[in-house]
Amino acid sequence: MRVLLIKTSSMGDVIHALPALTDASRAIPGIQFDWLVEPAFAEIPRWHPAVNDVIPIAWRRWRKGILSRETRQEWRQLRERLRATHYDLILDAQGLIKSAFLGFFAKGIRAGLDFSSARESFASLAYQRKCKVNFYQHAVIRMRSLFSQLLNYPLPLSPPEFGLNSQHFKQDFAENYLVFLHATTWESKQWPESYWQQLADLAAKAGYRVKVSGGNAEELERAKRLAQASTHVDALPRLTITEMAQLLVNAKGAIAVDTGFGHLAAALDLPTVSIYGSTNPEYTGAIGKRSMLLNTTFSCSPCLERKCTFRDVSPVQPACYVTLSPTKVWQTFTHLCSHPDDK
Repeated sequence: MRVLLIKTSSMGDVIHALPALTDASRAIPGIQFDWLVEPAFAEIPRWHPAVNDVIPIAWRRWRKGILSRETRQEWRQLRERLRATHYDLILDAQGLIKSAFLGFFAKGIRAGLDFSSARESFASLAYQRKCKVNFYQHAVIRMRSLFSQLLNYPLPLSPPEFGLNSQHFKQDFAENYLVFLHATTWESKQWPESYWQQLADLAAKAGYRVKVSGGNAEELERAKRLAQASTHVDALPRLTITEMAQLLVNAKGAIAVDTGFGHLAAALDLPTVSIYGSTNPEYTGAIGKRSMLLNTTFSCSPCLERKCTFRDVSPVQPACYVTLSPTKVWQTFTHLCSHPDDK
């Protein structure tokens, strides 16, 4: 059986879909997936053994030059590539109008979430097969339920397995370091920089070095400031997803905000503490065998706002993180490392 999976972004969403592929490959021997995904995240699907082909779609870039010659040429090439294969199922796991639209350019039965389940309800009108999935549950569970219904196998009750082989990223060197994953797109998800500095001091006292990187100029500058504030912090250049996976797998642990690389660290079974303020970990928290979630206990969190709207006096910004101090985060991390089964 051959399935075209449409799940174009973001990094966390792509990672959340991996356990569903593991379920499907166990329930349907020989099933293969071709995955339509943004080029920025195309490395991740290739790591799963059930993925036959990765088809990049530069939708985000195309939107900036939708009438350009380059965009028209790439769009034509994508259509030709999609039409070259007949799929047993075209599975839109994104549930957006744009992702449903893409399904029309492939050959096969289009399937996805029904009107009450899709993130954009009218996307369901494009599907020839659809199913209902409770929106108010974790994204990993939603994906596993969607796949099981559309591919006709019982929903497994076992813990999610991401299908990632961490040994693929292992390197032959030993260094006692942690990775701080401070970079995130929402301003409201950024743990205070002063807290990262204090956390680095706690890590140094425990004998760890700290590695930090970033995905853009602002994040790389923050990484440099953290390195300047402590001789135990190494600021790294921007890394590819594969290079970051190597950095994580060979680390002793990671501390993250709500960010795609935090989800990757947890999926690779690295001891990971993830910090949540404006977002709800109940629905999008990092999942892994050695992962722990910390969410703020503040009056307006989770607010689901990109920028903090709290206007009273607060010692830190965003204000909700006053309830998640560096000491508390470090205590949680050390407890996780010493009691891996006590989560």
